Amino acid sequence: MKAPAESTLEGADTEWVKQVRAANSLAKLRVLTEAESDQEAYFAAKRRWREIHEGSLDGVLQPGPLPGVSVPVGNQHFVVHGITHADTDEERDLLHTVVEEYLEAGEGVYCEQGLWSMYFREYPDVCESDDYLWALRLCHDNDYETPTADQFPEPLTNGFETIREVREQLREVSFSLIDSGSEVYGDRFARAIGDIASDLLMSHEQFGTGESYRAFELSKAASKDPSKLQELQAYYWAAFLPQPLEREWLRRHDRELECMTHARNERIADYGVYHSSAETVHVIVGAAHLPGVCYYLTQHHMGERDVVGFEYVDE
Repeated sequence: MKAPAESTLEGADTEWVKQVRAANSLAKLRVLTEAESDQEAYFAAKRRWREIHEGSLDGVLQPGPLPGVSVPVGNQHFVVHGITHADTDEERDLLHTVVEEYLEAGEGVYCEQGLWSMYFREYPDVCESDDYLWALRLCHDNDYETPTADQFPEPLTNGFETIREVREQLREVSFSLIDSGSEVYGDRFARAIGDIASDLLMSHEQFGTGESYRAFELSKAASKDPSKLQELQAYYWAAFLPQPLEREWLRRHDRELECMTHARNERIADYGVYHSSAETVHVIVGAAHLPGVCYYLTQHHMGERDVVGFEYVDE
């Protein structure tokens, strides 16, 4: 049985990361960072977290045709694989090849809801989680509504109804233009401009879900060349603080979005632990879900989480 994935951290970085993991609220993070506000603490911590983890991934990402992160839970060995879910032939071919190998070896294969219909219709032994339906029910039960949805009495120009839609459209167009310009000006220049655009165009919610130009660039590349998936996984591994902090940040700005993104990580992890019996279990998710799913699997490993009372959601 493999040990939980660990970064190759040293000295003060090790202690700081340990303290951030123990700071399960933005208020505690503010004390740790000595920041003047929760917002300042969040952004300062994300910068340092990213700088530390970008250079210390040797012991985290398991290499291979479909890379991933290993997490033991009891007597089982979970491997979480992050993909682009861009519905490309290149990614589909890779997934079919590796999944056939996993199933032939008697290993379990689970996937984020929506991926089965996209990639695995021919594989009835691949299990699909109920995370999307679970998140919808969570939103409904709590009567969550997107906070931007009803703030504006009149629709904005071009038919967009919310500030978020305008921002997302502008961000997508801008990132596409920057990416196309890389052929002329080079990747380094495009990345520098992309970083500036990210700071200008990303909302507080999108900082909480990692939707930067770099993520856009890496996802596009990996969707056509799956050998680059490890770079995409590494980006998200370094981009997110521990789940309690990211979820509190996002919940403050958009409770519904928090349900539909980070909250689903706990459900995907719980579903696999509850349902699986194979010694080795592969969990295939969008790359942005990888750190969060691993976080909750690690909670199971540490005995800090269980699946008592787990019930399927099928409608």
